[in-house]
Amino acid sequence: YQRRVHGDMKKTMLEDHKYPAVTPAEVLKYTKPTPGFLCPVTANEFGISFGKFVIRNVSTNLILLNIEPEEGVIPDPIEDDEARTIRYSFPKDLLKISQIGTSVEFKVGPKEVKDFRMIERHYFKDKLIRSYDFIFGFCIPSSKNTWEVIYSLPELKDSEIEEMVKHPFETKSDSFYFVGPKLIMHHKAEYEYTNQSLHTYLIQTTCLLYTSPSPRDATLSRMPSSA
Repeated sequence: YQRRVHGDMKKTMLEDHKYPAVTPAEVLKYTKPTPGFLCPVTANEFGISFGKFVIRNVSTNLILLNIEPEEGVIPDPIEDDEARTIRYSFPKDLLKISQIGTSVEFKVGPKEVKDFRMIERHYFKDKLIRSYDFIFGFCIPSSKNTWEVIYSLPELKDSEIEEMVKHPFETKSDSFYFVGPKLIMHHKAEYEYTNQSLHTYLIQTTCLLYTSPSPRDATLSRMPSSA
C-alpha cells in the first residue's frame, strides 16, 4: 500500500510538471482553442463532480435538455483526455435563441472550495465568437450545490449560422475551472448544428431521457457548456 501511494504521488508530480501553471487572466486572452489540456485530471484535488444538467430557453422557460444520472449509478471516472472532450449535436435554431440558462448540480469533496470560477471560451474555425466568466464563490466541504449560469448569445447572421451547419464540429469551446488562481479542471466540447427542426429535436431528446445515457454519451452528457 505504501509503495502504491508513493507511486501515485510520483505520477501526480510528473503530471504537474508537464502542465505549466496558467491563470484566469491568461485564458481570457486566448483567441483560439488550446491544442491540448492545460491541467491533469489529478488537479481536481477538491473532488468536484457534476450531476444533473439542464439547458433551458430563458425567455420561454422551455427545457431544451435535461440529463439526470440514474439513481444509485456511479459515473465512470474521467481518466483520460478523450473522456474530457465531448461532441454535441443541436438543431441550428438553438443559435437563434437570445439567452439560454444552464443549471448543474455538483458535489464537493471534504475540502472547502474558495473562489470557484468558470471561464468558457467559444470559437468557430479558430476565431473567438463569445466568452463567459462566471464566479460561484465559496462551497462548503462535502456539500451538494446547484449552479445556474445565464448565457446571452450573440446575434448571428443567417449566413454565419449556415457556415456553422456546413462545418460540423468546427465550433468548439474550452471550459476552464479555477479555485482561486489554480486551474483544477479543463474540459473541451465540439458542436454540430443541423437542419433538424427544434420540435423534432425536443421529441427525440425527451425519448432518450428514458435510456439512461452514459456520462460519456457524446450527444447528451456534459457540463457545463452552453450551446
